[in-house]
Amino acid sequence: MASTARLTSDQLRQRVLSNTGSDGRLKNQAFELDARTVAILSKRHQISKNFGFTSMLSFSTTVLVSWEAFAITFGGGLTNGGPSALVYGLIFSFFGSLATAASLAEMASISPTSGGQYHWVALLAPRRYAVLFSWFAGWITAFMRIAVTASVAFLTAQMIQGLVILNYPETYIPHLWHVTLMYWAVTLVIVFINIFGIRIFPYLETLALILHVIFFFCILVPLVHLAPRSSPDFVFRTFSNNGGWSNDGVSWCIGLLTSTYAFSGVDGASHMAILFSIGDVNAAMNSPTGYPIIEIFFNATHSYAATNAMASALIISMFFSALGLLASASRLIWAFARDDGLPFPTYFSHINGRFGIPVRAILWSAFIIMILGFINLGSTTAFNAMTSLALLGQYTTYLLPTIFILIRRIYPGKNIPYGPWELGRWGIPINIFTIAFSFLTIAFNVLPAEFPVNATNMNYAGVVFGAALIICALLWFVMGHKHYAGPIKEIMDNGNIRSALLDRELDVERSDKQSATIKQEEP
Repeated sequence: MASTARLTSDQLRQRVLSNTGSDGRLKNQAFELDARTVAILSKRHQISKNFGFTSMLSFSTTVLVSWEAFAITFGGGLTNGGPSALVYGLIFSFFGSLATAASLAEMASISPTSGGQYHWVALLAPRRYAVLFSWFAGWITAFMRIAVTASVAFLTAQMIQGLVILNYPETYIPHLWHVTLMYWAVTLVIVFINIFGIRIFPYLETLALILHVIFFFCILVPLVHLAPRSSPDFVFRTFSNNGGWSNDGVSWCIGLLTSTYAFSGVDGASHMAILFSIGDVNAAMNSPTGYPIIEIFFNATHSYAATNAMASALIISMFFSALGLLASASRLIWAFARDDGLPFPTYFSHINGRFGIPVRAILWSAFIIMILGFINLGSTTAFNAMTSLALLGQYTTYLLPTIFILIRRIYPGKNIPYGPWELGRWGIPINIFTIAFSFLTIAFNVLPAEFPVNATNMNYAGVVFGAALIICALLWFVMGHKHYAGPIKEIMDNGNIRSALLDRELDVERSDKQSATIKQEEP
């Protein structure tokens, strides 16, 4: 087995090259995993890099919008589970999300690339199945990123409609297609900014982080001081099953969707403030705006202006999140196309010379997002479908690489090319808990929020996700098994390590020269 000594990427590269013969192939197959690692780490420097540490921190924080998402979506948890389920669901989700983040962070330390999960699967899966599982992981990850972006854009659109209902209750008659049009408008705006505003994108993300913090206190303080108080008994001991399910456990797990979708431990104060400020639960749940949080804001302030301002803070934060999520989704689409994972890979892996970004991948992502908007026209529970769809794809892609790294931990001889950060002796229990939490999330997020089920309250997430998997499988037989070899194509195809690394170095050199030329041409 190859040595497990901690090496830098350059040292790892030299070790691989020193163990290749004159034909470019490995002399010792014990170094095969090292060769895969080097091949994946060589994929870089092709997209214009505008982010520094501050803007990257801002991007990561504002994409999560955890307390904002909880404020908007906690109504689902009140229907299934009630306040106590939200409280204890947050605690449970804290440990589940923390374990998941730790597992993913270790893999990101091994391979910090834009491909993310499908790169990690290609690296850690058994060689015989690495390409097949990487293909499915790539498609699921791409679909998941788009679904998450769609869910946030959809929330933004629905909140806008909620404010219109609040301010014009006598004259405005809401229709489902109104939300769809608003959703498309939000999508078009974030597409425009992602393309034409790319040079100021890092500054926008930094602004979003500042607003994220300011809005937190602007909403927390009025709720604490003005809203009617809920008793501790109501918050910590009240359970409700208003979804029609005969089993309370099933109802509780469905309500867990709220905590899982919007969870983050650092802003738990806002979660508790909202629960203690609900006031009249029936009035909040039956709000004509469709969102209990808007009713809570109005009951606390008794002011249309204040309610509009507080709700607008949530809308702005969600908009910034959708902005970053589209950027993330498009980069994943670009990376997967570059590895021949999509039809017309040359077209979708193109980097625009003017902007230095994958414009075609952005436009394709936006097109799929807009198509998903049609779900709203056929289902009154479209939001549940959007969030469930996002979570299904998200935790499926978390599950695959975590299973493979756990297998390598358990079975002797399955070495792991650790990066600068690793879980150490806690790796096995953390990976096991991540897998269990992922399975639980996947299982209950295909169920509808209400029972009995009909055509309008059906949760279509499972249907859409199943259709996506079928399309993925068909494409594998049509094109994938012939053309796709994952991010480690050269090694998996013919094992020629030297040729693979030489080609990558030439790509990097050409990319760097192209970036320098673009910068020189800028005014």
